[in-house]
Amino acid sequence: MIVLDCVSESPLWERHPGIEAVAERALAQAAQDCGMTLLNGAEVSLLLIDDARMREMNREWREKDKPTNVLSFQSVPPERLASAPFLGDIVLACETVEREAANEGKNFDDHAAHLVVHGFLHLLGHDHIDDREADVMEALETRILAALGIADPYADEH
Repeated sequence: MIVLDCVSESPLWERHPGIEAVAERALAQAAQDCGMTLLNGAEVSLLLIDDARMREMNREWREKDKPTNVLSFQSVPPERLASAPFLGDIVLACETVEREAANEGKNFDDHAAHLVVHGFLHLLGHDHIDDREADVMEALETRILAALGIADPYADEH
């Protein structure tokens, strides 16, 4: 079981009162299906912010002067995950998640769940820098989302 510590720094998230439950469900499924042993009760922090704050964070941590949908910050290297009481932070930007969901014709909660799963997999050491890593990560995301009843977010890309 993963424990979610959800903090909202933006009133924009009040438009999505079920976001914490969506994130908890997504994290529980991801933890179950990730193929890794994690400490029971390990914690993940979810920070809900607006695009302005995300732009600042993205500029500071990735040297990209624009907002992004999700950022992840690992607390421990993958080889220490099995005993880690805290796995890391996932950050979501409200306006970007809303805009992407609308532009892609997706349900907001489904898109947010996908981004939480995506961010969680980054906490576990997965990445999508090269094609092979991307294929592995996308396949895992797709499997987790299918278990949640969410359509393959990459279906149009294949």
